[in-house]
Amino acid sequence: MLIETNKFNEDVVLNKLKVYIDKTYKQHYGSGNIQTTEVTFDAGHGESFCLGNILKYAQRFGKKNGRNEQDLYKIIHYAIMILGQIEKDKEKAHQEFEDHMREGAE
Repeated sequence: MLIETNKFNEDVVLNKLKVYIDKTYKQHYGSGNIQTTEVTFDAGHGESFCLGNILKYAQRFGKKNGRNEQDLYKIIHYAIMILGQIEKDKEKAHQEFEDHMREGAE
């Protein structure tokens, strides 16, 4: 008996999403050493920038080029960028804590 675990084809969509994201780095996002989004995050506006783009593509879905899957992949990609930055911030905070504790022990 086959047990279905991905009733909405999540595994297929996640694979397509990975291909989409990798492709963006090979296209205009990867033409230089630094992405515009990186500069925006470094300036402290990355989360708002990504949320704005999520709203833009969510409102556009179904209107421009019909039910364009690319709009949905863009929404997810911007959300992943925010999640990735949250992880970086956690790592940085943890490292700063470790460094502070090490300095206190010296």
